[in-house]
Amino acid sequence: MEPRCLISSRLLLTVLLALAPPVAAGASLQALIDATPAGGVLRLAPGSYVGPVSVNKPMTLDGSGKANILGSGRGTVLSVAANGVTLRGLHLRGSGESHDGVDAGILLEGDDHRVEDNVIEDVLFGIHLKRVNRSRVAGNRVTGKPLEVGMRGDAIRLWYSQHNVIENNRFRRGRDLTFANSADNRIAGNHFNDGRYGMHVIFSPRLLIEGNRLSDTGTGIIVLYSPDLVLRGNHVAHALTGGGGGIVFKESNDALVEGNEVLHCSVGLRVDAPPESVGKLTVRNNRFAHNIIGLFFYGEEGGHRFHDNRFENNLTTVGISAPGAGSANVWRGNYWDDYQGFDRNGDGIGDTPHEIYLFADRIWMETPLATFFRNSPVLETLDFLERLAPFSSPHLVLRDPAPRMR
Repeated sequence: MEPRCLISSRLLLTVLLALAPPVAAGASLQALIDATPAGGVLRLAPGSYVGPVSVNKPMTLDGSGKANILGSGRGTVLSVAANGVTLRGLHLRGSGESHDGVDAGILLEGDDHRVEDNVIEDVLFGIHLKRVNRSRVAGNRVTGKPLEVGMRGDAIRLWYSQHNVIENNRFRRGRDLTFANSADNRIAGNHFNDGRYGMHVIFSPRLLIEGNRLSDTGTGIIVLYSPDLVLRGNHVAHALTGGGGGIVFKESNDALVEGNEVLHCSVGLRVDAPPESVGKLTVRNNRFAHNIIGLFFYGEEGGHRFHDNRFENNLTTVGISAPGAGSANVWRGNYWDDYQGFDRNGDGIGDTPHEIYLFADRIWMETPLATFFRNSPVLETLDFLERLAPFSSPHLVLRDPAPRMR
């Protein structure tokens, strides 16, 4: 048990640090950090400070939104190698451009950090969490370097990091938001535009991804080998890369995809799994609208559950890689804007099932070069004639026995 006088001294020091005036700009920031006692608060006065700097003890570095830390253009601007560090109200800029070195605005190592309300600009990688647990990254604004998409770094990267909260950040002009080998994290309320992948999830099970807004990226959310995810209430728009889509799952089982809105993407939802895959997706209460293809199934029978979704104004509602793909999926209670039945008893459910067949549509699916002519007068005429008098047996893609009328 510590002596009472020692406890009183520590309490007095904490109070004095809290009441102390901000440190003046122009002083050596690294020296000020080194002089701050463990658990102390270092408040910076408005002005510019020279980086790079590092923190190797628990402490708070507070810039009150007016302190700038200027990197040298080499390496990472601010590095943390401790537990329990808070970085708040800082304006950082000027990292290096090394992908091998993962040059970033902020590098975090250790646990139980808080990174809040910072502005990070002109950096290769924005915020890099490396083996970080139980930390919160919130309210930050990150803008990457003005490079071609493939040469940028990730706006945020989690690597072997668990039980973190990434929320209400604004990311722009990055490559991806990457979560690699990082299970059990919550990613909520973030905005990201102008990138390659909105979110790149790989080997990271049990993530909760909710309320994010992603736009103008090649692919919205891509999930690789990461089971048991929840994607809820996200808005994904303008993801138009040919091989991607708004939401993409590859060999990632047992996910819940609920309440999302996917607009104007090359594919609204793309599911890719091997034939022996047994995990199922539950896809409900989503809106897929104005996409080139609403849904696309590649290489698997499926068995996924699609309930109470809305499909509106998609150029093609459902595409498949070959007959049989997606054939085991379960459909019920979805709204289809091209449903041609009636609701004579007024219960809001169509009197007849909604069925989608492949007629001439399969030409562009089986021969990619024909995609250029899709919706051309020639293919539209061929499709109409085949529906009128099929030249061969059409292939049933899906059957919804209870389509919604509104």
